[in-house]
Order: sequence, then C-alpha cells, then structure tokens
Amino acid sequence: MGRLEKKVAVITGSASGIGRATAIRFAGEGASVVIADLNREGGESVVRECKENAGHAVFQHTDVSQEAAIQAAIARAVKEFGRLDIMYNNAGLGGAVGPIEQITVENWDRTMGVLLRGVFLGIKHAVPEMRKAGGGSIISTASVSGLRGSPPGIHAYCAAKAGVINLTRSAAMELAKDKIRVNCICPGGINTPLISNRVPGGEEVLGQLMAHFQPIQRAGRPDDIAAMALFLASDDSEWVTGQAMVVDGGLTAGLGGPLQAESAASERSGPLGGLDGWSGPSFEK
Repeated sequence: MGRLEKKVAVITGSASGIGRATAIRFAGEGASVVIADLNREGGESVVRECKENAGHAVFQHTDVSQEAAIQAAIARAVKEFGRLDIMYNNAGLGGAVGPIEQITVENWDRTMGVLLRGVFLGIKHAVPEMRKAGGGSIISTASVSGLRGSPPGIHAYCAAKAGVINLTRSAAMELAKDKIRVNCICPGGINTPLISNRVPGGEEVLGQLMAHFQPIQRAGRPDDIAAMALFLASDDSEWVTGQAMVVDGGLTAGLGGPLQAESAASERSGPLGGLDGWSGPSFEK
C-alpha cells in the first residue's frame, strides 16, 4: 500500500516543474490528484503521466489568484474523488523584477495575487472539506528567498514568500484543533522550466550554474521538493505543523572559500537578475 493510499490532493501549478514531479509522486503513492494549472496542454500531459504511474488524476484549469477558480478546483476534487485530504499551494512565477524604484504597482499586485493571495485562498477553501474528512495536510511552496535577502531585482518575490512562511505559521496554530496540518517548503535553487526557459542554453546551462550555489554541488531537482511534499502529505508527518521545511542543498547553512565567491558571482548575474518588468509562469516564454 502506498503512503497516500485513498487520499485526494489538489496541486496548483502542477503542469510542470515541482508541481509536476509532486503530482506524479503522489499518484504513484496511491493518491487521486487534481492537476490545477493555467497550462492546459502541460496539465493534461501530467494527467497522462499520473495514470501511467498507476494513479488517478484530472486536469482543472485554474488561476490561483481568482477565488472562484480555487473553489472550483477543490469542488472538482470532491466531485471526482469524494473528499479532500491534501492541498498543495505550489503555483508560482518570478513576478515583478527589476530595481525597486522601477517596479510598477500593477506588477507588484499581480505578483502578490499569485504567490500570496493564491496561498491564502488555497488554505481558506481547503479547510471546510478537510474538516469533513476529519483532517488533512496543507502544504505551500515558499522559498529560501522568504528567509533572507536574495539577489537584487526580486523584491516582490521575496516579500511574498516571507508572507507565505508566516501565514503558514498562523494558520497552523488556528487549524491544529481540526487535525489540519499546515506547513510550507522552502526550496533553494531548483532547476525548473520557470527559470530554465529564460536562460540561453536552457536546463543544461542552468544546471551547471546552479551547481555552484550551495555546498552540495548539483542543482536542485523537482524530485527533491516532491520528496519533502510527500513526507508532509503523508501520515509520517502527523506531528509536524507550522514549519518551513528548508530543502536547499545547504545553501542557507553558510558558504566559504572559493564556493562562496562562485556563488556570489552567480547570484549577481542570476537568471532573473538581468530582467526588468515581469517574469511570468513557466509556459510563457
């Protein structure tokens, strides 16, 4: 029996990257999954992959910044599979990028709409169905950028991810009585289409660059985060709530010597650092 046997999950942003890896992992562990994403082509492809992994999955077109869309994704889970046990608020983008004095209010608000309001809405609307199920696990993707300052140019992203971390803590305190656990994951440098699609040379070049970011000298992989999400979704973590689980290859532990210099140089010229304006979802080139 899989670790998520008979459980039902909604995973936002699951048409690629971390969400895709998590959906496939969850399906292989026995979960039924709603693939909630704006990217219909990618999402339907992930549904096929989940089914090939002996799981059950459906695609739901979802804009996480819109309350009705989040409600519809959760309603789809209940309609198709009868309940909701796991809500993974994973959808993300780079958002507003560039010098802080040049960021527009419109782009700031759009960033918060996806990265922070989307998490709030996922938590809000998961709770009633999880109460009916006798409890559940809410997971959100935060970032090490929510724990410390990051390379210049991603101010809105850093602020939103810090908000996700503290929202996780406050929601966990409120919902513990309902046997609903609330945690978030703080990835380090993960090689996903969100970034690699915007780097000349793509995934291969980005992987080489990211290998110098942290003491474990390889780029993070979506499966690294999927493994932590599986732990948080499963009963193995039944006494874990209100936590920001760092999965970063040692990035936030501290660096030294040549590695520190290489990492600093890489961060200064990072793939989002040279952009001005807006960095959208992974399927938008």
